[in-house]
Amino acid sequence: MSELSKLARQALLQPQEAMLETGKKKNSLYIGIPKEISFQENRVPLTPLSVALLIENGHDVVLESGAGEGANFLDHHYSEQGARIVRDKEEVYKADIIIKIAPPTLEEVDMMRSGQVLLSSQQPSLMSIDHLHALMKKKVTALSYEYLRDEGNTLTVVRAMSEIVGATSVLIAAEYLSNVFDGKGLMLGGITGVPPTEMVILGAGTVGEFAARTAIALGAQVKVFDSSVYRLRRLQNNVGSRVFTSVIQPIVLRKAVIGCDVVIGATRATNGRSPCIISEETVSKMKPNSVLIDISIDQGGCFETSEITNHETPVFRKYDVIHYCVPNIASRVARTATYALTNIFTPILLDIGEMGGIMNLIWAKPGIRNAIYLYQGHLTNKDIANKFNLTPKDLDLLVVSNH
Repeated sequence: MSELSKLARQALLQPQEAMLETGKKKNSLYIGIPKEISFQENRVPLTPLSVALLIENGHDVVLESGAGEGANFLDHHYSEQGARIVRDKEEVYKADIIIKIAPPTLEEVDMMRSGQVLLSSQQPSLMSIDHLHALMKKKVTALSYEYLRDEGNTLTVVRAMSEIVGATSVLIAAEYLSNVFDGKGLMLGGITGVPPTEMVILGAGTVGEFAARTAIALGAQVKVFDSSVYRLRRLQNNVGSRVFTSVIQPIVLRKAVIGCDVVIGATRATNGRSPCIISEETVSKMKPNSVLIDISIDQGGCFETSEITNHETPVFRKYDVIHYCVPNIASRVARTATYALTNIFTPILLDIGEMGGIMNLIWAKPGIRNAIYLYQGHLTNKDIANKFNLTPKDLDLLVVSNH
């Protein structure tokens, strides 16, 4: 199998001239954008101007009525740019390419046609075996945003959303420190002659970096903890100003958490559950009306006292500490998130049309290949396969055998 895989990889590295024959068959795409039905998902994958660009390039776009409302894009904004607006969800699912934010529900998979292309979010930890079988049965080619990489090998959607979540989490902390939400009545940051607010950030990834950047800009005193010295050094260099950094030493961390006003938990697990770093006992010793924001809650959370909340009732109090544990913080600023996403998805859709189909795009771009978890109904993602004890197929071989 590994020999075959090597051969397939060599075939993928053919000189460009050999591929130009197959690569330049421009074709018209039929793209469907359904309205999101998952709880409090306000984002939409494409803005009206992106739709206009796709239509200018000869593609057809059908949009379910109200799909953009959560991000304040109305139906007429899309129809003015040439999209066809329909009220019937099933009509949208007749398109060749379905692009949405949340993973499809079983009812939505039922509406899909055989052999469609699906672009959506799909975390292995949140997927059920029924969903997987339903998609495989429909011989769908599916791409997961969580695995999508750009030319610089960055997880492009994850990074864009992490930047938004990092900056927004500090603004949320500022709200809950104020009197309006029965907080301490502190201004995040502070002013001349008044000691600055103290903030602890767990995790020095993209979320931690953008949270630190925003908090420092507001004048807060920031301490960042992470298990990796490399990540701490990178954060220090990227933020540009000296910030207190420390590897996770339980005694130092406990002291910092008990004494601070805000803790932002932004540790990520590469796959599976995020590590639980702060114990219930530590939370119980924190100052009254302190604010805890658990950004890792979609992976289980990094505070022992965390419980999932939502945008309608975002906080609860435990030991007189305000806990904010909403999983999809980016939906608070759905329009900004939509602009960030459309910049990533529009070029991919244009490339599919330019290259004559998704198969040629998978062939040409490793970053796209990395994000494909189903290819014509065959499971190709190792993380999903491991979760359900299945054997993944080798995507390189599948593409070569079909090419």
